[in-house]
Amino acid sequence: MCVPYSHAGPWTLDDVLALPEDRTQRIELVGGQLMMSAAPGLPHQRASHRLHNLLERAAEAAGAGDDIEVFEGINVIVPDGLLIPDLAIIDVAAAEESGVAVSARHVLAVMEIASPSTRVTDGKLKPSLYAAAGIEHYWRIELEPAPRLLIGRLQNGTYPDQPPLLAGAVAHVDEPFPIAFDPAALVRR
Repeated sequence: MCVPYSHAGPWTLDDVLALPEDRTQRIELVGGQLMMSAAPGLPHQRASHRLHNLLERAAEAAGAGDDIEVFEGINVIVPDGLLIPDLAIIDVAAAEESGVAVSARHVLAVMEIASPSTRVTDGKLKPSLYAAAGIEHYWRIELEPAPRLLIGRLQNGTYPDQPPLLAGAVAHVDEPFPIAFDPAALVRR
């Protein structure tokens, strides 16, 4: 995607945070370079909204509602730049203190919903950056060909591969708080 911003040299976190808000694309920073992706489409937004609601209800039911907050599309500062996960569960105190970005050290979990344009980034690049930042939980939701949930828990600096949790069966996740749902519920109208 063409970068509509003129800039000499590598980009810094401050440079990116100073950019004007752009609702047509997400602008992330990796290794001094901008990484841009189109704003999510409707199936992606539906899944994100539904997962957000499920996470909030599960956090409340587990008694974690006063300690954490669920956000969609927030800026997360990682050692190599700035990422924008589709969903993030963060410490509520950090949410109160943060302005336009939150440090990865306050992030309990991130969720990415793979779109055709972000499949490689969400499956390869971002997990390694989140792991390097020490984020304990990484989830990836793939909507096609059928919804499935891939759960990763940080172990030895990486998220080991786990069997996917497929549509049509209830996925049970215990951390960072208990939640159970069928991945198909994220896409049904």
